Amino acid sequence: MISKEVLELKDYVVETRRYLHKNPEVSLKEYKTSAFIKEELGKLGIKYENVGETGILATIKGKNDGPTVFLRADMDALPLKDKIETDYRSINEGVSHGCGHDAHVAGLLATAKIIAKIKDEVNGTIKLCFQAAEEIGRGAKEFVKAGHLKDLDYAFGIHVASSLPVGKVAIVPGAINASCDIFKIHVEGESAHGSRPHLGRDALLAAASIAVELQNVVSRRVNPLDSVVLTLGKLNAGTAYNIIANDAYIEGTLRTLDKDLREKILKKIELTCKNVAEVHDCSAEFENYNAASILQNDEELTEEVQTIAKKILGIENVITYSKPSLGAEDFSEFTNLVKGTFINVGTSSCEATSFPHHHEKFDLDEEGILYGVELFKNILEKYSFDETNIDLEEFGTKKKTRETNKSLAGIW
Repeated sequence: MISKEVLELKDYVVETRRYLHKNPEVSLKEYKTSAFIKEELGKLGIKYENVGETGILATIKGKNDGPTVFLRADMDALPLKDKIETDYRSINEGVSHGCGHDAHVAGLLATAKIIAKIKDEVNGTIKLCFQAAEEIGRGAKEFVKAGHLKDLDYAFGIHVASSLPVGKVAIVPGAINASCDIFKIHVEGESAHGSRPHLGRDALLAAASIAVELQNVVSRRVNPLDSVVLTLGKLNAGTAYNIIANDAYIEGTLRTLDKDLREKILKKIELTCKNVAEVHDCSAEFENYNAASILQNDEELTEEVQTIAKKILGIENVITYSKPSLGAEDFSEFTNLVKGTFINVGTSSCEATSFPHHHEKFDLDEEGILYGVELFKNILEKYSFDETNIDLEEFGTKKKTRETNKSLAGIW
């Protein structure tokens, strides 16, 4: 059940989400989105700082000792045409919020409004993370690099889910999302006239052979029971129909739920592309980007959040087990360092709101965002406002330790 306090924010949530949907910005280019968020935080008197060019970290410090709680919303859109037939359809051609990050920002800003009313009652510290560049696995790393995870006790994130009806949530312990590696392969050969191929070294043919051979890495080198997917999404080569290509470029992604297997396959991909290229008298360079780790929900913390959700939604509406997704989520950069839980909140209510994420017609029922705000509100009530759940001596000790470490930082 959604509380009166959250229901009163419905108009704000809808208006904010639709404004953001109409004005989407791709990863690392979220300048207007960032400015909008800062303006809203300023109205609430909440202090914030920049993280990278467009990321924002807002901080609310309480008067009493307590845990440091981190709530995250990502803000970037996709390079995807928006085909929804609404008055809030994207006005930025070729860019759309096809993954619901507009809803995440609207939900966290609504949560900020709730906090602002009672910020003097906060125990510990609340940090609100408005993260850029989730879609390319860059934004979370900026927060980690800047040291904003060092003093955290708990991290929570919410993602809207068109696969779930409004009123249902999935809060699952353990691994819920795969790692993601984004790799590029540059094959270099030597050009020649199409009528004299023996005088050149065909990079196009070599790349095509690499593309075929890489399919065997998973199908013949990995246990069929293991969750692994290797996808090649891009192959470019050549300049004209009658010229032997001297360069070819392949781009792909590897996703898995096993850290050791991940390293093993990456090495096999690199070895395969170099060896196959050599067979064709070409050379190959392999470059990989670690976009996201395996996202692991902390078992104990997740059980606590499940209990909170069941009180709000009822036991039957809280999914506590599901198969992991091979989609990636860079919230994993946070859970690598701190106890965290990532929650999927249902936003589907009809055919128009049931299109999958990253679809040109993706849309959502904004009532689902309210359930997300309600969850954030109740999580904060447990960890940041309820003194009966806080071991003040424990967090007082932690605070002293952090202050000591900070004072010694200059010496080290």
